[in-house]
Amino acid sequence: EDPRFSPDADKRTGYRTRTILCMPVFDSGGKLIAVTQLINKAQGTFTGSDEAFMRAFNIQAGVALENAKLFESVLVEKQYQKDILQSLSDAVVSTDMEGRIVTINEAALELLGCPMEGEQNRGERDRWQQALLHRPVWQVIPIETLRFRLEDSLTHGAKHYVPEQTLRLGIVPAALSPVGMGDQLALAGPSQSGSYRLWGYPDGEVLSADQVQRLERSLNLTVNPLTDPEGRVLGGLLVLEDISQEKRMKSTLYRYMTPGVAEQVMALGDDLLMKGERKDVTVLFSDIRGYTTLTENLEADKVVEMLNTYFETMVEAVFNFEGTLDKFIGDALMAVFGAPLPLSNHAWAAVQSALDMRRRLVQYNAERVELNQPEIRIGIGISSGEVVSGNIGSQRKMEYTVIGDGVNLSARLEGVTKEYGCDIVISEYTYSLCRDRIWVRELDRTQVKGKRQPVNLYELIDRRDQPLDTETQAFLNLYANARNAYTAMRFEEALDLFQRAKQMRPEDKAVAVHIQRAQEYLQQPPPADWDGVHIMTTK
Repeated sequence: EDPRFSPDADKRTGYRTRTILCMPVFDSGGKLIAVTQLINKAQGTFTGSDEAFMRAFNIQAGVALENAKLFESVLVEKQYQKDILQSLSDAVVSTDMEGRIVTINEAALELLGCPMEGEQNRGERDRWQQALLHRPVWQVIPIETLRFRLEDSLTHGAKHYVPEQTLRLGIVPAALSPVGMGDQLALAGPSQSGSYRLWGYPDGEVLSADQVQRLERSLNLTVNPLTDPEGRVLGGLLVLEDISQEKRMKSTLYRYMTPGVAEQVMALGDDLLMKGERKDVTVLFSDIRGYTTLTENLEADKVVEMLNTYFETMVEAVFNFEGTLDKFIGDALMAVFGAPLPLSNHAWAAVQSALDMRRRLVQYNAERVELNQPEIRIGIGISSGEVVSGNIGSQRKMEYTVIGDGVNLSARLEGVTKEYGCDIVISEYTYSLCRDRIWVRELDRTQVKGKRQPVNLYELIDRRDQPLDTETQAFLNLYANARNAYTAMRFEEALDLFQRAKQMRPEDKAVAVHIQRAQEYLQQPPPADWDGVHIMTTK
């Protein structure tokens, strides 16, 4: 009849409680975590001795309950850590103090060539994982100096970061596997030997390169010790970052731009190349003059050899001034200055590149003459302006390029070099951006084919820091005076001045062109509102 006892349970169940001993259970911190009850002692009532027994029992029960909760927490934490490990995109492998694999995540299995896609490969993944666990990691991942670095980390707690390591492996398809299981991991033999052995069978059959699917990965390797709170080393942790795609992209970019520019492009990410942008750039076109005549008597391999050696030196001239090689078009070369990365002095960079091409061509031709080979002549067109840049093409083939009027005009100017008999022609847009740095000759004011807006054309002579000799300066002054008379429709005066210029340089084609036009205009004058523009009908 104790008022602390509630009879409700007895009423619901029909059970009759005569005596009860109810005592608390505490954890190690003194927090109440449970209650124990003894009901209906067989003989008599509960005594102080029973109470002391239950107190001792409850102490052990508290410890057991607390340990159970701790164990559950450990299991949850372990699963949490496992989920984190598996979610990492980098390959992660942990080892014990002997360097044997304790855990290996799915990214590491995929790195080693294990088939990962689809639920049907779950058994294959489990088989690979069980085969690799408890094996020395340097046998599974044969990277140079890995064993030394891991042992240093396990012994001295050292941390190592080793970039751009090469991992060479092979996968033996199940159909070719000598051991008759699924796809097998094979390790490469000595460098350059081309042989492989199944992993785990060091004395087994030697496999040729034709029997394996070869894998080569570029990796950044990190080796760190795993330590307890007191700093004692418990094992090792390897992180392998697969940079194979990055390295392939870097290798591709190196073909089109300098390493410095390529590194910046990669640091800024794919968006820099993928999305279309409007940019102010300078475009350079270069083409070999008389290419058909030059190559018609050459064997195909000699043509390829000539083009490769020629382009090798010309591309260096582009890269030396931070240009980007856009494309090769047969014997022509297109370069962009100011894309994909902006370049504040893009016009000056393109001009310097063209002058470097001229210098390199002289050296290249000297080597050809020594080999009794004909000299090569080139034409270069340069123009500046706004273009659209980005990855352009289809899903099957895309390439980074630029499009716009600046590109088209540069191509036209490269063709114009033939008509005026000079090797480098720049537009007024490029000239305006670096006029204080270069010597030029105004060739003409022309409406090139396909364009409605006329443009002033200039022959690029040299840099301003290279002084002109007296004869050249006199010729340029005479030509400029002749041009002024020509555009003012004073054709008799212009003809006289151009004739005098011809006496100084009989082979100058621009002078010859203007003499012919002046003579024609004397016979049939242009309209009174003529603005001096020559309309070109050919590209």
